[in-house]
Amino acid sequence: MTIAGIKRRWARFWMKFSGPGRVGRLACGMAGLFYPPFYGRIPLAIMGESGYFSPSATIYHSNILLGSNVFAGDQVLIYQDHAGGAVNLGSNVHLHRGVAIQTGAGGSVSIGDKTHIQPNCRISAYQGSVEIGCGVEIAPNCSFYPYDHALKPGVPMSQQPLQSCGGIVIEDNVWLGVGVIVLDGVHIGRDAVVGAGSVVTSDIPPGGIAVGVPARVVKNRIMQ
Repeated sequence: MTIAGIKRRWARFWMKFSGPGRVGRLACGMAGLFYPPFYGRIPLAIMGESGYFSPSATIYHSNILLGSNVFAGDQVLIYQDHAGGAVNLGSNVHLHRGVAIQTGAGGSVSIGDKTHIQPNCRISAYQGSVEIGCGVEIAPNCSFYPYDHALKPGVPMSQQPLQSCGGIVIEDNVWLGVGVIVLDGVHIGRDAVVGAGSVVTSDIPPGGIAVGVPARVVKNRIMQ
């Protein structure tokens, strides 16, 4: 057997025990000893049905629903605040380095099959849900906030209650460029594209190409 074959056999053995818990993440660490870091460890996710969870990931959540072959890279955070709802990750979802997902009271997160979230994105689901469809490509440094602070006069901002007007829905096959921010109440239709640095404050129709602060639809991929 070749050295490469020995390395694959080693990885496959340890990936039998993979998972988001401490033991599962330790097994992933052993599986990855002979694999390059970062994107180089994505192939490990298909070696174990529970997927690959980096030893440096922080998983503090009691209600995670996992599809098969999920990849959670270095320093990924999945956190449950008080009364936080479920985090549902579909099959072949990729969460790359530094992605943070947190749920609090009234919030939940659902991410569909084959959606890829690049480094340092944040999904903070309080009061409202974040629903991301299948095959969505999300570039680095994107943020999703399905809530806002109230603006009652005479009340310090630190004491303003959180409020939501419907959460965030992103349909299948959407592409979000680097640094996109998606705010509460937004619905982005399937096949839409949002340009880098845009702030999405209102709905984008299916196939829409939107850019700017706030984001405006400038073309439509479907109607060209």
